[in-house]
Amino acid sequence: MKLIWCCVLLSAVILLAGCCCIKGEKKMFTDPNDFCGSDIEKIQSAVDAARKNGSEVRISARKADDGRDFWLIDSAILLPSNTTLILDNCRIKLSDSCRDNMIRSANCGIGVEDVPVASNIRICGIGKAVLEGADNPRSTGDGGKALYNTPGYKLRHSYGTDTGKAGKEQKGDWRNIGILLVNVQDFAIENLEINDSHCWAISLEYCTRGSVKNLQFNSAGVKYINGEKFYTLNQDGLDLRRGCSYIDIENISGATGDDLIALTALAAAVRKPGILNTTGMCGMKENMRDNDTHHIRIRNVTGHCAGGHHIVRLLNASGVRLYNIEIENLLDTSPADLRCHAAVKIGDSNPAWGGVTPLGDTYNIKVKNVVSKARAAILIGGSLVDSEIYQVVNLNPEAPAVVLQSGKENIRNVVMKEITDIK
Repeated sequence: MKLIWCCVLLSAVILLAGCCCIKGEKKMFTDPNDFCGSDIEKIQSAVDAARKNGSEVRISARKADDGRDFWLIDSAILLPSNTTLILDNCRIKLSDSCRDNMIRSANCGIGVEDVPVASNIRICGIGKAVLEGADNPRSTGDGGKALYNTPGYKLRHSYGTDTGKAGKEQKGDWRNIGILLVNVQDFAIENLEINDSHCWAISLEYCTRGSVKNLQFNSAGVKYINGEKFYTLNQDGLDLRRGCSYIDIENISGATGDDLIALTALAAAVRKPGILNTTGMCGMKENMRDNDTHHIRIRNVTGHCAGGHHIVRLLNASGVRLYNIEIENLLDTSPADLRCHAAVKIGDSNPAWGGVTPLGDTYNIKVKNVVSKARAAILIGGSLVDSEIYQVVNLNPEAPAVVLQSGKENIRNVVMKEITDIK
């Protein structure tokens, strides 16, 4: 009883006092180590307190009598508007009982049918700040994947301990995403290492005016559990979905099981948000132009896809437009025994995604300074107009630098220069 009252008193003091001062800084912060409960309860209590007292949340190494210095969370950290979350040389790991995101904007969730605009959300690391998937995850893969050995599903399967359990979803969904921001404006995600995510490490839906910088991804598309190899599918690094705009992406490195960076502006049904069995939190907006992805700048990418897919992928279809995209300084780090499908892929002819985009739906794409070992340095699988591709170095002697997969008839006014094949 004394311990309970001590925790209540301590929490009240923190909330009333506001926060603590950092030496040499005027910035104030709230520390989850000062709260009681499970690890996620401590962190969420700190977030809630910071919202009331106007401080930032600073998560340092976990301090507890059991000697474990990393945080083991059972559900997502929910960030409301005007929240700054600092990960200060700490490690946050999903527990084996968690089937949820690592971090999610608090405006969305299961059954939340109206996702209001959130703003001013910052997730920033200091030193070595690590987010990590579970040792034995309940679910992996996107909404198009069933869990391993699930009867009745003709989908590709991805690992999960929820397989066959009554009352548990037998497909992947948006809860498998590491960091999920939906309908957020004015945001930053910076200086993080994300390891072994359950699906995409980061997904942005209908987000605008943001910065994503200094990220390292580490995943391989497979996981060894008790010595047995399992596939964990759809481990993209950073995905921008429909409706994303005015976002700077810079200094991205590492390896992922699927595309390292993907801009996937694909059509979908108009529906209410918050349902499961889908990778997207939101359905499509009724006004088609609200779904476009545009004004995205990607610079300084050093990495590869361990699953052999793409390093940077641009994909739009069925009337959703993708335009004003800049990609500059991409270095393919694939090992000698691996060839990614493409260093940069633009569009796709797959009818499952709507096929080749009409001329004019994908335009003003600028690609500069790409060094590739892939089967194609630049692979154009859809339509492309009014664009520039230059300073491309192809280090794969068995493939051309640029492949027009969809045919010349789907290319118009695309300038290509300084294309070098190293034999």
